[in-house]
Amino acid sequence: MKKLQQLFIAATAAMFLFASCSKDDGYSGIPEDRPFNFEIPSNFPAMAQDIGNNMPTENGVALGRKLFYENKLSRDNTISCSFCHEQAYAFTHHGHDLSHGIDNLLGIRNAPAVQNMTFQSEYFYDGASNGIQLLSIVPIHNPVEMDESLPSIAAKLAEDDAYVQLFQSAFDDGEISSSNMLNALAQFMTVMISADSKYDKYVRNEPDGNMTQQELDGLSLFQNKCSVCHATDLFTDSKFRNNGLPPNPNLNDLGRHVVTGFENDKYKFKVPSLRNVALTKPYMHDGRFGSLESVLDFYSSGVQETQNLDPILQQNNTLGIPLSEEEKQALIAFLKTLTDETFITNPLFYEQT
Repeated sequence: MKKLQQLFIAATAAMFLFASCSKDDGYSGIPEDRPFNFEIPSNFPAMAQDIGNNMPTENGVALGRKLFYENKLSRDNTISCSFCHEQAYAFTHHGHDLSHGIDNLLGIRNAPAVQNMTFQSEYFYDGASNGIQLLSIVPIHNPVEMDESLPSIAAKLAEDDAYVQLFQSAFDDGEISSSNMLNALAQFMTVMISADSKYDKYVRNEPDGNMTQQELDGLSLFQNKCSVCHATDLFTDSKFRNNGLPPNPNLNDLGRHVVTGFENDKYKFKVPSLRNVALTKPYMHDGRFGSLESVLDFYSSGVQETQNLDPILQQNNTLGIPLSEEEKQALIAFLKTLTDETFITNPLFYEQT
């Protein structure tokens, strides 16, 4: 992961040099673009997305990062992707149960983390998108998030000489087009890989991977009681499940049903990854729980026999996952080992001004 960080710093320096040059400087060329060399963690499953037709390049990733922090992606130029996805909190909307959007409107869901995106097959709590090159359309078009259109964004960016140069440097046709905008954002999200936590170092037998007995106990409990849904080292099976939350009467969010229309998809939501989970409160699709303790209390004694409750949470005539207080503390200790300080402080993802 350090190699990834070093490569990006070098690429960023090159982009700054390019952006600072002007015709007055006697510079009129476009910097050579090169493949962005990023590493796939050895403990990760295979990528779920086919990125063969949009492989990250140094210039493409740099452009995607600039777009991620660009307020012009919203109707009134006030909301960027980063507004709801803050790096210090694994790119979630820290402290907000529901995301805020344009005109300070409230959405109906908590902002999910943006990490390890190319290893996921579907996105958003309801699976509204299944392609990394298309997922940015959803918040851009949403009337309570960014409420903008791709042609309008392209027109705004075309008035900015810096963007004109950046698009020329990143894509063969050099156009500020809808597809190039989405591709650049996808390239940036492709390299947003979080895989350098204490847990990762433990399973890869790397330095600083020593875990305490309580953390190891928590790992064992997790593997026995949680890993069916939070599977692999992505810590999600990417399926849609009803986990027994009482429906929020103020939101009437039907989850996966909104996309598929199938009755048996009502109140099912995508299982979120638990990477960096200690940083991403509040929890659940509507942000109703403010702490990991509250989440485990819910699974231990609060699961309701709601419509389409997942069978994994109703076994042996028992709802939920019985846990003692000692087990809860061990699980929390383990979950904290999933925090990736490299990811949340990596200059690879900083806004550049």
